[in-house]
Amino acid sequence: MSRIQLMSLRHSAFYAPLLMTVAGGYLHAEGLDPVYETATPERPVAGSLASGHCHVAQSAVATSFAALERGETIDIVHFAQINERDGFFLLGREPEPDFEWTRLRGRQVLVDHFFQPLAMFRYALHVHGLGFDSIRAVNAGDPDAMERAFRAGDGDYVHLQGPAPQQLQHEGLGCVVAAVGDAVGPVAFSSLCARREWLATDMARAFMRAYRRARAHVIDAPPGEIAALLAEAGFFPGVERIVLAHTVRAYQHLGCWSPEPAISPAAYEHLLDVFMFSGLITRRHPYGAAIVSPPE
Repeated sequence: MSRIQLMSLRHSAFYAPLLMTVAGGYLHAEGLDPVYETATPERPVAGSLASGHCHVAQSAVATSFAALERGETIDIVHFAQINERDGFFLLGREPEPDFEWTRLRGRQVLVDHFFQPLAMFRYALHVHGLGFDSIRAVNAGDPDAMERAFRAGDGDYVHLQGPAPQQLQHEGLGCVVAAVGDAVGPVAFSSLCARREWLATDMARAFMRAYRRARAHVIDAPPGEIAALLAEAGFFPGVERIVLAHTVRAYQHLGCWSPEPAISPAAYEHLLDVFMFSGLITRRHPYGAAIVSPPE
């Protein structure tokens, strides 16, 4: 059995299609023994792929924009989507069944300031007629620090990926009031990336067969079944299975995991819209500059 090294830029139930390649045994069925880890400042995604430490990583097409803005030709390319919608939720202190985004005006919001979540959140505000300066945005640090701050009483709302907001709601500390994915719509959000050379290998083709089957499972299976497999694989210690199931159900309902794993030109064009709006890119980079078709 050949070892395959997988890495995630962030760890979340949002990336269940990738996690299920491990938890569902799909990689083992292809003769691949997976090792999964989350990137750290000392071991980032790009460096790990370039050095050969990692074969496949969860990332985002937008991570290529900085190099493309410098006019560079990139070797690390995005070959399949994980999510075709933003996976962040807005959690408030109280239930708001009739929530409208305009309620955020003048309120304190703990906003994830990592480049892509922040760009998407700004765009969601824009869609609803709000400027970023119309809210009292707080940078409380990384997602764990944001959760701790909200638990300590900071913020009227917090902007987090699942299962963190579902866990807070389960504990009675808040209520999910909105999904950024509903506001932004279909977009090339998170992806799988690898080196061009590796994508031509038999291992890449075996990985893609496993990923297609795992993705179909995540889309169609009952949320409780997916939650049980993720929990048994040890991916979310300390998170109750019912919370994981609620999170999976929310992502299924949002339509984050569309059946076709290829990154669509339409989703990419909308990503360009978001990043042009935030001023993070100066031109609309060609689809093929950072995206290739999945291995067959």
